[in-house]
Amino acid sequence: MEADIAVIAGMIIAFALVSRRVASMALTMPMVFVAAGALTDWFGVVELAVETEGVAVLGEITLAIILFGDSARMDVRSLERQVGLPARLLLIGLPLTVLLGAVLFALLIPGLSGWEAALVAAILSPTDAALGQAVVEDRSVPKWVRQGLNVESGLNDGLAVPAVLLFIALATGEETKPGFWGRFIVEQIGLGVVIGVACGLVGGALLVRAHRHGLVQGIYAQLATLSIAVLAFAGSEVAGANGFIAAFTAGLAFGAATGREKAEEYDEYTEDTGRLLAIASFFVFGNLFVVEAVGDTTVAVVASAVLALTVMRMAPVAVAMTGMGAAPQTKLFIGWFGPRGLASMLFGLQLLEEGVAEGLSDADELFAIIAWTVVASVVAHGATATWGAHRYGEWYAAMPDHERDAMPESAEVRDRRVRWSLHRAPKV
Repeated sequence: MEADIAVIAGMIIAFALVSRRVASMALTMPMVFVAAGALTDWFGVVELAVETEGVAVLGEITLAIILFGDSARMDVRSLERQVGLPARLLLIGLPLTVLLGAVLFALLIPGLSGWEAALVAAILSPTDAALGQAVVEDRSVPKWVRQGLNVESGLNDGLAVPAVLLFIALATGEETKPGFWGRFIVEQIGLGVVIGVACGLVGGALLVRAHRHGLVQGIYAQLATLSIAVLAFAGSEVAGANGFIAAFTAGLAFGAATGREKAEEYDEYTEDTGRLLAIASFFVFGNLFVVEAVGDTTVAVVASAVLALTVMRMAPVAVAMTGMGAAPQTKLFIGWFGPRGLASMLFGLQLLEEGVAEGLSDADELFAIIAWTVVASVVAHGATATWGAHRYGEWYAAMPDHERDAMPESAEVRDRRVRWSLHRAPKV
């Protein structure tokens, strides 16, 4: 295990040394590290296993920290005043994505139960703006579009958590146990929210108070913020609640207790830690699942991945944006740039861990769909982000002024930093 860690650390250092050059190419960090993981597995340099000590813990902690950071950086009051596009994508587009995906997967995969199909759809519903970072960094793309995609990707993984948990339980037959629904609502969700809110509010208030009285140094405030995220996650797991829900709600409460500016200041180290863990997670994903997914390839699995990245995303986006007055080109652009990445990977790992433990017979096939979708998204969205953003920006700039000014794409929106970038989260 020590040798494997040394290889991963060496690759991170090597990538850092050429990261600026890589950023100017049609390559992204996820593309590089998924490929590195797959190649080291293929040549037997690093051979991890799902049962390898620390793999499941890495996935869980990574997702918890990212959920906390995304929600902590969200300006809730500002979002309430400027709902618009992100609200439609989250409140209309996200549920429709799960519903449509469940129907498509049930039709494509023989023998798949309705709950299993819904589970895969829920796992593949969150988007990851980091896979197409050029889209939210390209200033030629209207801020209204960039902000909508950024806020959506920052919040939809947290909103997808209850659905993923519920469908795992339904797919594995847990709902047949006495008192399942009460335990799920009260313990998994209710208790998780209570613990998360308590950790976020108390931790945030104490940090602000200590900072006001000159009792805390900056680095320790940042370390404490990371520890609040871990405490919410681990504490809720010990109490029998769901750690992911606790981490997400802890971030919301922490941001409310500290204010947006302080939340971003305190969260800087947590953000960097999440970025490091994300790099390791992409490598682990490539090493554990890519070669295996190729061996499990079927026509139905590949077709499911293609539809997950196209119809399953684009149709709900078109419906969600109906009546806004946005151009068809904008709907197509937003519909395409909904990459599936880190959240889907980590939810998928959760599926394997709990599905195998609960005797879910189709766990491997379900994960093959997830693996193919994520790999295809890493490549397709990473390769088309710069080109697509440039072409869309050119189209927008070429519009006559009077037409462009009347479009919702031209609306003024406040900067809202939610999802971290591969370098430093930009103001979008």
